[in-house]
Amino acid sequence: MAKDLYHQAVKIALEREGWIITDDPYYLTDKAQKMHYEIDLGAEKLIAAEKGIEKIAVEVKSFLRQSLPNEFHTVFGQYMIYLEALMEIDAERTLYLAIPVFAYEKMKEYLFLVHLLEKYKMKLIIFEEVNQTIIVWIK
Repeated sequence: MAKDLYHQAVKIALEREGWIITDDPYYLTDKAQKMHYEIDLGAEKLIAAEKGIEKIAVEVKSFLRQSLPNEFHTVFGQYMIYLEALMEIDAERTLYLAIPVFAYEKMKEYLFLVHLLEKYKMKLIIFEEVNQTIIVWIK
């Protein structure tokens, strides 16, 4: 599967924040071995000795297509499928959608999309692609 345009930028940004990339890509296979998914990145970070290790899976999206709402429809469906698969196969891992800051700012113009993000509590990593930094985590 081809990697997203900003895959490397997100990977570097996560590493700068102390995350260890454990999987690139992170593979998910259901118990019946019939469905196979590839989430862009798997990462771990030691939070504190008493809390243990936080594990995440990160799906990177560029939002470079002409219609942001149409691209969001595809991304939303993919996110929900990955979320369900993670809950069944690797429930201790949290799924994040990584999107560039310009796309996030543009998305705010579409109230229905913002409503969906909030209603389904989509976890986001907003990143700056040129500087390869994370602007904000939306948990």
